[in-house]
Amino acid sequence: MRRTMPPSGDAAAPGGPALAPAPSRPRGPRWRAAASGACLALTLLAATAQTAPPAATAAPAAGPLLAAPSAIDSTVVDARDALRKRDRSRLAAARATLLAANHPLAMWADYWELSSRLPDATADEVDAFFARWAGSYVEDRLRNDWLLELGRRRDLARLARELPRFRMNDDREVTCWGLLTDHLAGRDVTDAARTAWLAQRDSDDGCHQLASALVDAKRFGADDVWRKARVALEGQRPGAAKLAIGLLAPQHPGIAKDAAEALDNPARFLRRSGGITRTAHELRLLAVMRLAATDLDAAVQQLDSPALALPKAQAAAGWAYVARQSAFKLLPEAAGQVQRGWQLLPAAEAGKPLPAAAAISDETLAWGLRALLRSPPSPSRWAAVARQIDAMSVTEQRDPAWQYWKAQALKAGAADLATQGDAAGADAARAESRRLFEAVAGAQALGFYPNLASDELGNKPALPAAPAPISAAEREAALRTPGLQRALQLVALGLRDEGRREWNFTLRGMADRELNAAARLACEASDWQLCINTADRTRSEVDLALRYPTPYAAEITQAAREAGLEPGFVFGLIRQETRFMGQLRSGVGATGLMQVMPATGRWVAKKVGLDPARAEGNLADNATNLLLGTRYLKLVLDDLGGNQAMAAAAYNAGPGRPRRWREGGVVEAAAWTESIPFAETRDYVKKVLSNSAVYGAMLDARKAPAVRPRLGERIGPRDGAAPPPNPDLP
Repeated sequence: MRRTMPPSGDAAAPGGPALAPAPSRPRGPRWRAAASGACLALTLLAATAQTAPPAATAAPAAGPLLAAPSAIDSTVVDARDALRKRDRSRLAAARATLLAANHPLAMWADYWELSSRLPDATADEVDAFFARWAGSYVEDRLRNDWLLELGRRRDLARLARELPRFRMNDDREVTCWGLLTDHLAGRDVTDAARTAWLAQRDSDDGCHQLASALVDAKRFGADDVWRKARVALEGQRPGAAKLAIGLLAPQHPGIAKDAAEALDNPARFLRRSGGITRTAHELRLLAVMRLAATDLDAAVQQLDSPALALPKAQAAAGWAYVARQSAFKLLPEAAGQVQRGWQLLPAAEAGKPLPAAAAISDETLAWGLRALLRSPPSPSRWAAVARQIDAMSVTEQRDPAWQYWKAQALKAGAADLATQGDAAGADAARAESRRLFEAVAGAQALGFYPNLASDELGNKPALPAAPAPISAAEREAALRTPGLQRALQLVALGLRDEGRREWNFTLRGMADRELNAAARLACEASDWQLCINTADRTRSEVDLALRYPTPYAAEITQAAREAGLEPGFVFGLIRQETRFMGQLRSGVGATGLMQVMPATGRWVAKKVGLDPARAEGNLADNATNLLLGTRYLKLVLDDLGGNQAMAAAAYNAGPGRPRRWREGGVVEAAAWTESIPFAETRDYVKKVLSNSAVYGAMLDARKAPAVRPRLGERIGPRDGAAPPPNPDLP
């Protein structure tokens, strides 16, 4: 029951170029610890029968999951608290105590202590740490921090030696530093560097130094710089755009000043600017983009004005961005704006890259696609959908959502070709459409688009067969895995964020059976979040009892039925909300299994005859939370005509938003879902519906695990004969 808020738019190597001085960097670890109030301690003993997974996956008992807590365990928590308070002396003392006791979590205190003073640490100290904890998560975590520190120190020779030992390799700035060392060594890293730089969301030293070096070496040209500036503006990061444009300053004196005016006061800049150079055109385009974020109508007027005098390629990019802003607002003119952009590029062919000056990001293309999906059906619309997808990067085209919609476009195109008498063309389009639907559906068809694709193929949905149960030996192997042990210990001590990181690191490289054994271990510890997330990683061995566990089954089923809801829908929503971790509390105060907001809890309590203050005080109690959450869900479901997609959207983003999102004409239900403006809510609705389909079939063998009946066929304005919306519904 979270409420989604709208986004705000958001020493030189010999022979190589000199590197700019390193900016100052905050000291301490780069990751943020979870707030102590949101942490959840795991039970130290095996789960009771009430919360065990179904018997189909039961394994022989193998004793307690962890040893009984000891007095020294509190020293680990004290060390973490000392780090948070920057009390170095207390942290050092706690570290010494834990190391002397050979505590299994001493490595964490050691990491916290060294990372807190890493800018002043010596290479020998760091190497000694790596040797002490070789192969562990904290070794790799500190290596990440150390590589960034080496970049800050401009010690690129040592950085190049250390980088191959970084196993996670999941830090983009570290990647940029590594590419820079390769470039300075004479290797061609242009393509990889471009990808890393364009993907960089926030300005950082490593990626900026990499881009600067490649511009100096003429590996990056003006096309790359202007593309980066556009991508930065699309993400509402004008500072990053200015930083990129500044790379052109040696060839274009005064460009930094002009860029600042274009981005800080776009309307004034557009009134005063002129010129026919590439730089002038690009700055005017950026000014139009900046204007579109705050005054869409003014941006459209600029693009319509001959005075803007943009070349066709830049104007096409401008229309694409305006269409993105219109699509986010669900404006009906968005689809037409997409088409206007393409009309300026008559030479653009399907499947061919766009001209460099007309470069449009995948995200902007995706929003244009969503606008087209909401427009009235027609052969030209489906051709535009296919063209929009073909213009995306190869990686983006593999997204199941776009594969599904490309298949739909081909299916529609096949029907059109058949009408025109082109039987061969129609057969080829149908075959390619089916191939894409099959690729999306896969073997299990458990997700939103896989399920819909399976339906398109005419396949009867069914739950996958259960794999062989986890054996006692497999369970014992998981139990004896040091990283999993440490993770459970950390969570038991309230250090959930650290425990989750340790757990996920340990899962790297595990095969399906090992993953399911680890998931089983987490389920036995009643950590349903770790259990589900681990089981979700398997590819062929799909154990539904681990992916879709049913803790608190009696309580959830009873609350759902008393509220007049299908239990599968409630299970599906809770799985997405909290993974059945009822003790979790969100940053905005949502609490319990169904993440009920305090104000909403008080309002619902009045409706059902409970004392509002008492109900609010008991939001973490499962029974109270389920009562209030299910009653609220029923109210929003009824308010939205019984449509589960809109009800899920209302539960996540508030009922007012889906009421607005349904206006503007009747839209195919999957297209309506795909065009939900907020990414969090869009993903939430898809997962709640696919979760609910699985739970519905698990709980009632008469039901098929199908998404379409829950999604419906079409979504549009409220029927005139329907009751008016409830204005008091929070």
